[in-house]
Order: sequence, then structure tokens, then C-alpha cells
Amino acid sequence: MSETQHSTQLQRKLSARHLNMIAIGGSIGTGLFLASGATIANAGPGGALLAYALIGVMIYFLMTSLGELATHNPTSGAFFTYGTKYVEGGFGFALGWNYWYNWAITVAFELVAVQFIMKFWFPDIPGFYWSALFLAVVFGINALTVKGFGESEFFFSLIKVLAIIAFIIIGIFMIAKIMLTPEVATFANWTKGEAPFVGGLSALIGVAMIAGFSFQGTEMVGVAAGESKDPQKTIPVAIKQIFWRILLFYIVCIFIIGTLIAYDDPRLLQAASSEDIALSPFTLLYEQAGFAFAASVMNAVILTAILSAGNSGMYSSTRMLFDMARKGSAPKLFGRLDARGVPMNALYATTAIAALCFLTTFIGEQEVFNWLLNMSGMCGFIVWLGIAISHYRFRKGYLAQGYKLEDLAYRAKFFPFAPWFAFVLCAIVVLGQNYQAVLSGEWLAVLSTYIGIFLFLAIWLGYKWKHNTKLISYKEMDVQPMKIDHE
Repeated sequence: MSETQHSTQLQRKLSARHLNMIAIGGSIGTGLFLASGATIANAGPGGALLAYALIGVMIYFLMTSLGELATHNPTSGAFFTYGTKYVEGGFGFALGWNYWYNWAITVAFELVAVQFIMKFWFPDIPGFYWSALFLAVVFGINALTVKGFGESEFFFSLIKVLAIIAFIIIGIFMIAKIMLTPEVATFANWTKGEAPFVGGLSALIGVAMIAGFSFQGTEMVGVAAGESKDPQKTIPVAIKQIFWRILLFYIVCIFIIGTLIAYDDPRLLQAASSEDIALSPFTLLYEQAGFAFAASVMNAVILTAILSAGNSGMYSSTRMLFDMARKGSAPKLFGRLDARGVPMNALYATTAIAALCFLTTFIGEQEVFNWLLNMSGMCGFIVWLGIAISHYRFRKGYLAQGYKLEDLAYRAKFFPFAPWFAFVLCAIVVLGQNYQAVLSGEWLAVLSTYIGIFLFLAIWLGYKWKHNTKLISYKEMDVQPMKIDHE
């Protein structure tokens, strides 16, 4: 039975316009507005640009892989479904749970960031109240029909896109000396000190994780495919547009920041971990251009970005939990829909995890912020590894069973190089994050860095041991396309 034949199934109400903005909303947030300065401080303008470019190429390959999978099998289970059908039952099970708690934790992370942002205007009000307020807003939006969610996300993301375009225009004018700018050589910051590359290979790998965290959310289009109109047409269009827009935003913004702000400016490194919004590289450049109100404007933009990323994360993780429950990999109560087609029980469970943001009351904002950031970043890379593996095996199985590539609704380019490149680069970034701690035997640091991997392996191997699952052969895997009834 297809996903539109029964009243208990999700409603396909998301258009290509919604899909574009859901992915943009999930991936453009604090990673660009705050953490981008830290990448330049740690690796120099050249190192940061190279890291974002490499991760950007990897994302392009992953998005094309996801495009092939999502048009062939458009389901809200996405990575859980693909891992289960094309790799191995335990692998898909672990991938689904990993994606759920990854984005549930990311929502908590964004809600902690809200506390930093709101202190700019209301320094005397405890951050707990702001997290509670924004959690209620995100919950309320996700409790709407899927079309209502799509419209709200379109609005939030549009604000961010307009802010970035304005930043790019102003930055180009400053580089061209059209607007107010210091009387220094245009590209002096690219040759200053150790620039353009600072810190060597270890700094590059570390920055790549930050860059990867910034790009996380692009894969949400795979989950949204389960509620999209005519996915065979809308998904390929969204895949192409999403990648080029996000890559352009990130690469151009990093270039502008690296050109106009010296990598050894201490404010860049502080921006990613400080509660002072005035240290955002976006704010610094607006102020250089002579806009005295820059801090207030960017504070509002970043607040919108946080709300948007949290909104998308809540949607994506809720749908993943719903789909796993429908397929028997999560408690059945999470697979129920209300009369409007919204999985409210799954939303309640995800909201409970997002409430981890309230730990700041007992532990402290910065400690919780850093812990959630590390956990989410590693889990996101695991999802990408899963996409690369699933696509490689799907294509092999599809051909092994005699099907023709011409029959695919969307065909990923550069196979098999693309999934292999993405897999290898993901593995290098993940395993190389804190190799110094491994070599020196600092096991507490190793645990805090790689806890996402340990948790994923524990779930995978535990399921495999209990159910004795085996790698699915190419001849036996289910490569039949999902049948969709179009409304």
C-alpha cells in the first residue's frame, strides 16, 4: 500500500519551494553566523576555505546519492529505510536512531544558543525562560499540519537568505574599496604571518568537522521526501538548487570574512563560544562598513536562524521516529497520527530530548553547549557515511538484478567515485578529530570526542547480536521503486 492510500499515512503537502527552504533552514544557522569565524582563526583563511570547499564537494556527492535514493523510494524513514533495505537490518536500525537523537540533540543545542542570543537584549532574565519559550514555539509550529510547517520554514529561511545576500554585497563592496574599509592592501590578511594556511593538517581536519556541522541539515530533503508532492520531480530540482545555494553562501562568506578580518583577530575565535553577539564575524564586518546598528540586526537574524534550524530539526527527527515506529523499530505509539496527519506522539518524544537544554540550569550554559555541539557533529557525519554506503550498495544491487539505469527517476553522477569519495573523506574527518588524544592515551578526551561513534556501534551490534542480521546480498535486496499515488 502506498503512503497516500490510507488516512493513517503522512500527507504529501510539501512543494519544491518548501523542500528548498527546509534544507536551507536546517543547514544555515549558528555554524555560519558564529562558528565560521573560528574556522578562519584556527586554520587561516586558506585552510578554512579549503575545508569548506572539500566538505562542499563531499556534500554535492552525498546529495546526488540521496537524490537517487529519495526519488526511487521517497519515505520519511530515509536513511533508516535505505540502510535496512540495502545494507543490513542492524545498520539501518542504528542509523535511524542515530538520526533521531542527532537532530533532537541539535534542537537542544539551538535552544541553548537562544540563551546566549537573548542575553544581548535581556541580560537579567535567566536563560531557562528563553529556552522554554522557544521550545514551545518550535513545538507549536511542528504541531501544525505539514503544510503549515512548510510555510513557516519558508518564511524563517527567507530571512536568513536575505541577510546573507546583503552580507555578500556589502563584503564585495568593502573588498573593492567602494564602502568604508581600513587602508590596507586588499588581500593582506591572506599573506599575514602563517596565512593563508595556519596549523597544518591537524587544524584542517578539526576545521572540517566545524564545516561539516555547518552543512548538516542538507540531508533533510531526504526525510521531507515522505511528505513531498510528486517526489520524482521535486526532489531532483531541490537537490540541485540546495547544494549550489548553500555552497555559494558558505564559500563566498568565508572568503569575505578571511579577506577583511585577520585570522589572528581574537574576536573571531571567541565568536563561536562567547555569548557576545558583537563578536560574530558578520557583525564585525557590518560595523567596519559603518553600520552602527549591526549588532542588533544580526542578533535578530541569528535568532531567526536558530529558530529555523530548531524548527527543521524537530520536524526531521519527529518524522524519522514516526517511520521507525511504523516499521517496528520503535515503540508503536510513536507511529500514530492525529486527524490532521501529524505524528504527535513522536513529536512529544522528540520534544522531551530537546528539553535537555534545561540542563543549563544545573550544569552551566557553556558546558552544555559544547557537549551538545560535539555529540551532534559526530552523529551527523555518521548519517552521511550511511548515505554513501546505502547508495553504493543500492546501485550495485539494482544493476545485479538486471534493471537499467535509464529507468531511474534520478541518476547520481560520478558513480562509484562519488560515494567512495564521500565515504573516505567522512571517515578521515570523523576518525581524525582527536587522534592526538588516542596516541597519548587520554581516554576521557577520546570518549568525549567519539561518544557518537561508540553509541552508534553499540546500537548496531546489539541489534545484530539479538536478531542475527546479515549483510543483504545484491541479488536479494528489495530494489523495487515505491509506488506513489499523486493527489
